[in-house]
Amino acid sequence: MLPEFVYKIATFEEWDDALESGTYDGAPIDLKDGFIHFSTAEQLRETAAKHFAGREDLMLVKIATEPMARHYKMEVSRGGALFPHLFAKLPTSNAVEWEELILGPDGLHIFPSDIPK
Repeated sequence: MLPEFVYKIATFEEWDDALESGTYDGAPIDLKDGFIHFSTAEQLRETAAKHFAGREDLMLVKIATEPMARHYKMEVSRGGALFPHLFAKLPTSNAVEWEELILGPDGLHIFPSDIPK
């Protein structure tokens, strides 16, 4: 079953370029792997700590999955967990909200209150 929303952590530059063009092609790792990596709300904190530790140039983008269901799969990744992957470009119109992902004084990112701890 697909979650209603998934999340992408993108750099300011990547997301600004996407908003300008209307599509997000992905980060360098996405382009290399041939799909866009997302996280569920429950996976987000671990993703940030593992792949974006200490980074301050980040946006957190919340994306509706229904419009992209045809190109979207949940696939086994780290530790056997299912992670959301998109096998297409992401129209920015699928993003329901985005905000800066602020780094806290403890060096960890501060997430919105609806993201599980």
